[in-house]
Amino acid sequence: MKLSSPPFLDRYFARIQYDGPLAPTLAVLRDLQAAHVAAIPFEALGPLTDEGVDISPAAIEAKLIDGGRGGYCFEHNGLFLRVLHAIGFEAEGLLARVRWMRPADAPPSPRTHMVLRVRIAGRAWLVDVGFGGNVPTAPLAFGDEMPQATPHERYRIAREGARWSVRIEAGDTWMPLYVIDDEVPPFVDYELANWYTSTHPASHFRHQLIAARTTAAARYALRENRLTIRHADGRTEQRYLAAREIEAALGEIFGLSVEPEWRAAIDRAATAEVAAEVPA
Repeated sequence: MKLSSPPFLDRYFARIQYDGPLAPTLAVLRDLQAAHVAAIPFEALGPLTDEGVDISPAAIEAKLIDGGRGGYCFEHNGLFLRVLHAIGFEAEGLLARVRWMRPADAPPSPRTHMVLRVRIAGRAWLVDVGFGGNVPTAPLAFGDEMPQATPHERYRIAREGARWSVRIEAGDTWMPLYVIDDEVPPFVDYELANWYTSTHPASHFRHQLIAARTTAAARYALRENRLTIRHADGRTEQRYLAAREIEAALGEIFGLSVEPEWRAAIDRAATAEVAAEVPA
C-alpha cells in the first residue's frame, strides 16, 4: 500500500528498516513497535550535556530520523504518534507518572512520561516506544488485568482509581512502571513536562548517562558505566565499563556516533558508582 503521506514517513521507514504492509491493524502495529525500539535507541544525552530537548515535530525528525540519534519518551512517542496517524490509526497521547524504582510510600511523581492509546476495532491498546530498558515490545490491551505476554517480559495493566497502573513481571514480583491518566492532554502539557524533565535539577536525566535499545535477541541498557544485557532466553550479563568502552558501546550497541560535547559526560560516567540493576 502506497500512502499519500507526509514526506518524513518514507525516511522513517528507512530508519527503522520496515518495508511491511501499511494498514491500521494490530499486526502492523506490533511490527512497527518492534522495529522502532530495535532501530532507534532510547538516550538522554540532550539533558545531560545541556543540549536541551526540542519536541517540535521538525526537531524530532531531524534528530531521530535524519540525525541518527535517539531520544526519550516525548521524542519517541511523539514521532510514533505522527507515524500512526499518517497510516490511519486512531491514536492519542496520554501522560503518566513514573513509579519505576520508587518506594511504595513515595509521594506522587510529576507527569513526565508520554504513552499512546491506540484504538483498533473498538478496543484500546497501550503502546509505548519510549521507556528505556523496560519498554513494552508489543501493544498491551487496556481493560485486561491478566498478565499479557510480549516477546520479552509479561506486563499487567490494572485500573487504579481514575488511572491505569502498568507493571512488569520481575521473577515472582510485579514491579510498577507507571500510572497513566485517562485525560488526553493538550500539547502544552507535553512541553511543560519536557521542560521539567530536560532542565530541572531533580531530573535524573540531568545527572546520569542513560541509553537503551531492545531487539528480538536482547535488551541492552547502559546507565553510567554499567552495561546490562538481558537476553531473550533469560540469561543476564552485566559489566562495568571504562570511558573508552562506554564510547564503544554507544556506537556498537546503541548506534550513536559520539559527539565531542559528550566526552566530559562519558569520562564522569566511567567513575560513577552504580548499584547492580534489579532484574526485570
